[in-house]
Amino acid sequence: MTTIRSALREARDTLEPAETVDLDAQALLSHMLGVDRAFLFTHAETELSDSQFAAFQAAVERRATGEPIAYITGSKGFYDVVLRVSPAVLIPRPETELLLEEALRLTDSRAGFTVADIGTGSGALAIAFARQRPAAKVYATEISGAALEIARKNAERNQAQVCFLKGDLAASLIERGLQVDLLMANLPYIAAGDLAALEVSRFEPRLALDGGADGLDLVRRLLTQIRSVCSEGAWVLLEIGADQGEAIVRLVRDRLGARCDILQDYARLDRIARFRV
Repeated sequence: MTTIRSALREARDTLEPAETVDLDAQALLSHMLGVDRAFLFTHAETELSDSQFAAFQAAVERRATGEPIAYITGSKGFYDVVLRVSPAVLIPRPETELLLEEALRLTDSRAGFTVADIGTGSGALAIAFARQRPAAKVYATEISGAALEIARKNAERNQAQVCFLKGDLAASLIERGLQVDLLMANLPYIAAGDLAALEVSRFEPRLALDGGADGLDLVRRLLTQIRSVCSEGAWVLLEIGADQGEAIVRLVRDRLGARCDILQDYARLDRIARFRV
């Protein structure tokens, strides 16, 4: 007989020495059973069927290899939405919510406001923004067809009005003669030479991680498009690496003649570049 309590205990042994063994096991079992974590504690002696236990064991084995829980469960929470994710898209991070919050702070609910999310991935930024600013026109671009399909489905599930366009950075917007009042982007910003040493590169798509030799290749390319896609006075928000603040400030000054401010995350690390054109 396998109960919830004994299944979690066995999973803990499999997952050790990970720091989050208990939380990981609880997250996997609650997802599999379709219950919240509180249920696991209040019904600890509930018996699992053979098929339930086998499915849980398989999920635990996947987690033991380092595979992210979000890929195992197929979903990830971001701000006020739940997104479907797969290895075709980067898993949304809490740090990116800081960019969203700044975008919301800079905007209002008036009609006619146009926003673009460049390199949308799972659609996290565009979808969460559209839900908070339903009067805005929200565009999202993505070069990966597989990622774009996931983003479209996420928008449908979360009842968000987003216009998705396939293309490289802002090219699909420029081709259509579209200009935006706010542009936001969480582009790949990890230096190519650093990827192999990072756990994230084992499972998440390289296309969403590799920022070139110094991590800033895509930022440089996007900066060449800014004047064409942004209306006068538009805001630009870019998520950046913790050691890229000074370099971004120089790039924005030299290429656009604009002042760039660097916003820090809760760990006091550089995280968001903000400037106006």
